[in-house]
Amino acid sequence: MAAILGLCSTSVQALDVTVQGTLGDDLRADIDGGSLLLEQSKSEDDVSPQEIVSLAQADYQRLLAVLYDHGYYGAQIQITLDGREAAAIKSVVPPDSVTRAEITITTGKVFGFGTAQIGPLAKNTTLPDGFRTGETARLSLLRDAVGAATLAWRNDGHAKAALQSQSVTARHSDATIKATLRMDPGPKLRFGALDVAGNTTVRTERIIEIAGLPEGTTYTPQELSRAATRLRRTGAFRSVAMIEADTPTADGALPITARISEEQPRRFGFGAEVSTVEGVTLSAFWLHRNLFGGAEQLRFDAEIEGIGGETGGTDFRLGARYERPATFNEDTKLFLLSEIEQQDEVNFFSRQATIGAGIERIASEQRTYQLGVGFRRATTRDAFGENNYTLFLVPLAATFDYRDKILDARKGYFLNAEVTPFLAIDGADNGVLTSLDLRGYRTFGDARPTTLALRGQLGSLVGPGLSVAPADFLFYSGGSDTVRGHEYQSLGVDLGGGQLVGGRSFLGLSAELRMRTAGSLGYVGFFDVGYIGEEAFPDGSGDWQSGAGVGLRYDTPIGPIRFDVAVPTTGDDDGSAVEIYIGIGQAF
Repeated sequence: MAAILGLCSTSVQALDVTVQGTLGDDLRADIDGGSLLLEQSKSEDDVSPQEIVSLAQADYQRLLAVLYDHGYYGAQIQITLDGREAAAIKSVVPPDSVTRAEITITTGKVFGFGTAQIGPLAKNTTLPDGFRTGETARLSLLRDAVGAATLAWRNDGHAKAALQSQSVTARHSDATIKATLRMDPGPKLRFGALDVAGNTTVRTERIIEIAGLPEGTTYTPQELSRAATRLRRTGAFRSVAMIEADTPTADGALPITARISEEQPRRFGFGAEVSTVEGVTLSAFWLHRNLFGGAEQLRFDAEIEGIGGETGGTDFRLGARYERPATFNEDTKLFLLSEIEQQDEVNFFSRQATIGAGIERIASEQRTYQLGVGFRRATTRDAFGENNYTLFLVPLAATFDYRDKILDARKGYFLNAEVTPFLAIDGADNGVLTSLDLRGYRTFGDARPTTLALRGQLGSLVGPGLSVAPADFLFYSGGSDTVRGHEYQSLGVDLGGGQLVGGRSFLGLSAELRMRTAGSLGYVGFFDVGYIGEEAFPDGSGDWQSGAGVGLRYDTPIGPIRFDVAVPTTGDDDGSAVEIYIGIGQAF
C-alpha cells in the first residue's frame, strides 16, 4: 500500500533527515536501511559537516541501487543539505554547519521484465521465481539468476563456470527491461592433488588423510565443503580454507590447497553449575589437540556433582579419552577410553571402573553411529544388598540430530538409540540394555511463534531379574529429565517396607507448548508422564506418575534461561509438593 511520507528521524547533533516521496512500505523500509544519512541521524556519535557531505554524496548510489532492486529504473533522487544540492557541494570546502537534510525521491514507473533469458543452463538448475517475463525487474533477480546458474554448473563438475556476457537494456517507453545473460560453463573438471599450507605441527600426510578429498573424481562443491568440515571437527585447527587453483591442469584436474591455521595444542578449563535439584557441580578438563602430530586428541575430565543436592549423596567421575580421526576412512574415528565413576543416588549406590575402545562413524553432520567393546567392574548396593559384578560390553548407538538449534529447537527432530548387549563374567546374568530418546519440534506463526515440542523415552533391560541386575542398569522416574513435579527418582518398583529399586522397563512422555513474545521473554506450559515396570518391556502392569507446570524463558546469546514450576498430578506425590527447576536451554 503506497502512502505520502514526510517523516523526520530523531535529531542528533542538530541534524534532521526528512524523506519525501510516494513510497510503499517495503521500499521505505529498504531506504531506511540503505541511507547513510538516515543511519547517522539515529546515531549519537559526533559528525562534522564535511562527513555529512560525504554521507549525502554516497547516498545517491546507495539509494539508486535500492530503487533498482524494486524495479524503479527511471527514478530521480534529490538530496539537499540546508537547501543546497549535495552533489554540487565540494567536500573539501564544506559548509560551516549542516542542520537539515532532505531526501526527495520520485520513483516513476515500475519496470517489468520484457525479456528474461539466461543460458546455457545445467540440468536441475532452479532459477529464482521472479526471473521471467512480466515480473518486476528487480536488480537482485539478475544476480540471483547468475548465482543459481553458476551453482548448478559447479554441482555438475564445471568448477570454473562464470558469467560470460550480459545485455541489460531499459526501455522507458513501455517500462520494460530486456535482460539476456550468457553463461560460460567451462570444462568439466576432476579433483586434483590436495596441497597443504600453513601447518607447523600437524603432519601434511595426516591432513590429507583427514580431509579425504577424492582425488581423480568429478569436482563438486559439496565434496570440497565436506573435506573442510572433516578438518574443522578435529579441533586441531583455528581456521580452514579450501582454495581452488585459478587454472586447471592440461588433463582437466583442479588442484586444491588447504590453507590452515593451527590451534594451540593444549587447553584446560573448569566450570561450576548450580541446580535446585542436583545441587552444585564442579568440573575441570585438560586437553591436547595434537598428541602425536596427526590431530589426535587426548582429554582428561574430572567432575564432582550432587554437592548439597537432593539426588542422594555426592557423585564423581574421572575419565580419559583418546580419539584418532580418519581411522579406516576419512569419516571414521577410533576412540579409547577409561573411566572411574561413583553414583550415590537416592535408591542405590554404584562405584565402577570401565575401559573400552570403539569407532564412531560420522555419516553426515546430522547422523553418527558408534560401535564399541569394553569391560566394566562395579560394586553396587540397593534394597537387595551389595553386589560385585564384571561385564563384557558391546555398546552400539545411533544419533540423528536434525534440530535447527540444540539449546532452543523450533523445528526438526532428534533421535538417540543405544543398545548394549553384555556378557556377565561375574556377579550378574547376561542381557541387553536398551534406551531410546525421540524428540520432535514444530513452530506455528511468525510474529509471535509458538512451538509444540514432544518427547518420548523408552528403556528396557532384558535378561537378568531385578535381584541380580546391575543396580545402575535399572530405571527410575521423577525429576527434571523425566517427570517434573515429582521428586528425583521417586518412582521405581516398590518392594514394600519403604524399599524401592529401579525397574527393568521405563516409558516417558513429555509435551511442551512454548509461546514467544515480541521481545526476549517466553512462556511455557508442559505435561510429563512416566512409567516404571518390573517387566522387560512396558506392558502397563507397572506404576505411572505425571506432572504439569508452567515456566518462563528469557532468550540470551548462549540460549534461553529456563525457570519452571511444576506440581504432581498423579502418583504417590499427587498434590503434595511444588518443584522448581532453573537452567540454561530448553528442558529438551
